[in-house]
Amino acid sequence: MKFFSGLLVALTATTATAFTVNAPRTTAPKTALSVAATEWDLASIGRSVRIEGSSREHWEFPDPNQEIVQVGIDSNGRPVESLIELWIGPDWTPMKVKAYTEDGMMRPVQSLIGTRNKAAAIDINNTGPGDFPLNAAAAYAGPSMVGQRADLLSTNQGRYIEGGAVHSVNFDATVDQVQVLLYTDTRQLNAQVELLNGPNNFKQKYEVFTNNGLLNSLYVIFNTPGAGNVVRVTNLAPLEFPCKAFIASV
Repeated sequence: MKFFSGLLVALTATTATAFTVNAPRTTAPKTALSVAATEWDLASIGRSVRIEGSSREHWEFPDPNQEIVQVGIDSNGRPVESLIELWIGPDWTPMKVKAYTEDGMMRPVQSLIGTRNKAAAIDINNTGPGDFPLNAAAAYAGPSMVGQRADLLSTNQGRYIEGGAVHSVNFDATVDQVQVLLYTDTRQLNAQVELLNGPNNFKQKYEVFTNNGLLNSLYVIFNTPGAGNVVRVTNLAPLEFPCKAFIASV
């Protein structure tokens, strides 16, 4: 009798434990970084394509009523070397952006590119070797992305950078993402933006050239995990082609 009583107690405890395991879990609140990361997930942007090394893919944007295109590129943790080009018409490429990241999963390529309110195409060329594929997506940016870019201009004074000059900004470990915008007063924009971690150790880099830095400003977002992150902007153009840089946390 004692045996059956003990068995009944054991079964009751096991059943209670089973129901406890299946109890509803509380959902952790979304942070600003998780929301931003969701907006930059390739699946959230649009059609995602795997691009092998030394190959390319392009996306058509025929609507002249929309102007800002969101471009995202990542990998499975391998380095990413890519060339992003804006095509307008049969043989005009008004903007080129070389993008490099040491780790395409931790620090993906994230950029907004203007189409000058014209029918255009975005071409993404994987300039890396054949064993370094990447994943890319491009689509017209949503209102939140367009508004975030506009807010950076309206809430910051920016920094005037002469041709050949360098400007750096340090960020502490509490900053998860940094946004950078470069533009000119219609003159050409030829500049380089780097994310450094350690003495002259760059983790991610963009190099832009456009014949009109007002119509095609460069807007990028860096993921900045950990401490010791520095954003460095170098104006590669001659002295008579200055640019203005806006740098702030997201």
